[in-house]
Parts: sequence; structure tokens; C-alpha cells
Amino acid sequence: MSSPEALRPARRPTVSVDVGGVLVGSAHPVVVQSMTNTDTADPDATAIQVARLAHAGSQLVRVTVNTEQAAAAVPEMLRKLRDNLGVDVPVIGDFHYNGHKLLVQYPETARLLAKYRINPGNVGGKHHDENFSTIVRVAVDHDKPVRIGVNWGSLDQDLLTSMMEANARAAQPRDARDVMIDAMVESAMRSAELAESVGLRHDRIILSAKVSGVRDLVDTYHRLAPRSDYPLHLGLTEAGMGMKGIVASTAGLAVLLNEGIGDTIRVSLTPEPGAGRELEVEVAQQVLQSMGLRSFLPQVSACPGCGRTTSTFFQEMAQQITGHLRARMPEWRETHPGVEDMKVAVMGCVVNGPGESKHADIGISLPGTFEAPVAPVFVDGRLDRTLRGDNIVAEFIDLLEDYVDRRYTRA
Repeated sequence: MSSPEALRPARRPTVSVDVGGVLVGSAHPVVVQSMTNTDTADPDATAIQVARLAHAGSQLVRVTVNTEQAAAAVPEMLRKLRDNLGVDVPVIGDFHYNGHKLLVQYPETARLLAKYRINPGNVGGKHHDENFSTIVRVAVDHDKPVRIGVNWGSLDQDLLTSMMEANARAAQPRDARDVMIDAMVESAMRSAELAESVGLRHDRIILSAKVSGVRDLVDTYHRLAPRSDYPLHLGLTEAGMGMKGIVASTAGLAVLLNEGIGDTIRVSLTPEPGAGRELEVEVAQQVLQSMGLRSFLPQVSACPGCGRTTSTFFQEMAQQITGHLRARMPEWRETHPGVEDMKVAVMGCVVNGPGESKHADIGISLPGTFEAPVAPVFVDGRLDRTLRGDNIVAEFIDLLEDYVDRRYTRA
């Protein structure tokens, strides 16, 4: 059977960039990334949040390095992360405005971070090239990759102004949005060229050009992707909160990933006050799994319900089974490799239930309304047994456990 990555549409082949042992680009699976929102100057809080994001499945975690206190705290934070929490996820430093100073003044931080992220629009006006080159030279000295991350909200104003002025003088001026998209792409490409001229290897560069609108994102990467073979990082820069952020991120990422564009992704959700940030990792994973590009968790197919499913029983059953699968995955991932590809069906009535259950690896079809309280269970496409009574959920979960033990070889 072909691997999910083999099913991706072909984009121009990218180089492979090693980010702290995580390979990005080329034929490697798309990488899930996230970012902390703690004060990096607090090494305990930051280490804990990095660990939580890593446990949720983030393969790379970015932290803000914006002050001397934050830069000074990075080594201690990483020590706590590795030694106290037992997490070795690569940690990336996000630098704006003063990165050229902090990376020089705190060489241990420069040495320990797995990658640097630079925004070309925030490295210093008249001293842009000098400050940018200073960061790149530190990366060269420590053999670190760099993500050149252009952002719609902080685009290099000198470049944008010059391109807008040139457009205004044109016989047929283009829409300002088109010029801005071109300016973002040009900023990324010029910055990559400057980085290589300073000595950064071609296979140490990742590009991104982030915006906050779905169509803007798609159009920007359609123009950026053909320009080079650098790996590309995708994501809306401010996706928003809750449903809006999830839907917008999914819409933009799905279009580009389906075209073979994108090597790392982040879903930049605004969390509820006091909430953690693990949801953005779960959404990114689900996007990749729904696109058939990677597998992280057994997928549960469940019907939406209708007038034939007036009870909430099948909804509760779907919720309990999904929760059980998620709770078991940390152990199963180690003991039963391949279980993340398992498909489970929990259906509410007999209209589509038996058919959907047959298509799943293991499935159950409840009777719906006004029918005998019996629930056939299908295993590998065949009727295995029928469950009855008040203990259907527990019995089906037991069958799931047995199926995993039989189907997926114990490591």
C-alpha cells in the first residue's frame, strides 16, 4: 500500500532541512508546529507549556525571545524541559527587532535553540541588511537552520513602498492587493538570497509568508511555491478564536496541502482565557489526517443524527469511544504501531449504519427510533455479533481493545 505522502500531488521537489533531528521538506511527512504564549523569562511556565504541546503532538515548538531576560532564561528552560520533564522536542527561537543583539549577547541560547525565526520586516529599517546578516552569521556559526518568516502585518515598508510606487507609474497599474502579495514573496526571496550570500547553506532555510485571510494565503503561496525549492511553512498568521479560527485555518491549509504545497504547518488559534494551546496542535493533526497525509489517532465516523435518532445515546457513545481512543493512544502508540490508522464507526440507525460499519475496521450500528434495542457489531467488514442491553458501550470498548491486540502487532 502506498504511503500517505506518496499520494500528495507533486510540487517542485524541496530540499530537506534538519531542525533538531526533525526533517522538514523533501519527501518527509508534513510537520506540525506550535508556539507558546508564556513569558519566556519564566523558565518553569515555558518548559511546562512546551512539554504540554509536545505531548499533544507538536513536533516543533516555538518560543518568543524578545528581551534580555527571555534570552537569558532559554538555557534554564531547556534544561528543565529535558532533565525534569523528559521532553526533547526541538525548540525554536522567535526573534523580532533585537534578535541581532540577543543572539550575539547570549551565545548559549544561540547554541541550544534548534532554529531561529526571523521576520525580515522587523530587523531594523536603515540597518536591515546589517542586522539580518548578523543573525544569519550566528546561525552559520552554530549550524542552525533559519525560517525567514514574512508577515502581512509587518512587511518591509521600504520594499512595499518601492513596489507600490513602481506599480503607480505603470501604464496599467495592478490592484494594491496583488502588489502586496508580490512584495511578500519578493521579501522572502530577497531575504533568502541575502542569507545565502552571508554563508547560510541552501538546505538551512525555510520560508513562510503569512497572512490572515484564506484567499490571500492561497494566492500568496501559489506565487511563492514555484519560486524555489525551499521548504515552506504554512498557516494563517491570526486565524482567530474558536470555530472561526478552526474553519479558516482548515480551509486555507487544505487547499494548499492538496496541491502539494507545505512542509510544516501551524494553526494559530486564539485560546479561551486561561486555556491551554493544545487545541491548535489537535486541529493541525486533524487537518493532515483528514487530507490522508498523516495518521495520528484512530478516526471515528459518526452520523449527525436525524428524526430516526431522537435519543442522545449514540451521541454519548460516540463521545465515550472517541475519548477512550484518545486516552489510550499514548500507550498504544508505543505498544501497537499502526493503530493510528484504525477506522471506527459509531452509527445511530439502520439506514446507513450497517454499510458504514462494514467500511470501518470495527463498527457498531444502533437501531435508531422505534426499533428493537439491538446493535450489530461489524469487524473487518463482517457481522461479528449483536450487542443488547444497558452495557453496550462497555462491551463495545472491550471489543475495541481485543481488536487492537489482535490486529496491531505488539511492539
